[in-house]
Amino acid sequence: MAVNRVKVTNDVELKDRLVAINRVTKVTKGGRTFTFAAIVVVGDGNGVIGCGLGKAGEVTAAIAKGVEAAKKNLVRVPILKGTIPHEVEVRFGGAHVLLRPASAGTGVVAGGAMRAVLESVGVTDVLAKSKGSSNPHNLVKATIKALEELRDAKMVAHDRGVSMSRVFNG
Repeated sequence: MAVNRVKVTNDVELKDRLVAINRVTKVTKGGRTFTFAAIVVVGDGNGVIGCGLGKAGEVTAAIAKGVEAAKKNLVRVPILKGTIPHEVEVRFGGAHVLLRPASAGTGVVAGGAMRAVLESVGVTDVLAKSKGSSNPHNLVKATIKALEELRDAKMVAHDRGVSMSRVFNG
């Protein structure tokens, strides 16, 4: 299946969201050295999402690097009336993610890292369940992988070589 990659342009308004910060300690004979790793998600709230990992000696620098990394791997996902087109279940590493469409008014029923991804992409109503690992890095990647696997009616019709007018007009 082809992934819908998106090029970064200045006219797209991307909002970044911090998912997790990890403090890493390196012990040497001179003492302890602290560095920070930040997992960041960027999205436009209208079907474009990307994630990145930034590592630096300071938190703000790590977040900035994470945002730049996230902008380099943006993908477009289909969103229909604030929810996803169909149910999808994906594994990435130890993380197992289940996403289900929900009716209007349900809200984003998801925890932690999954919530950050789903809200950044612009999904307003969805039921999500995380099974297995709760590692935020794997959860973010599993959620984005699940969103990449989504296909709406237009994509399915295009893959089958059917025009959408034939589908709706009989």
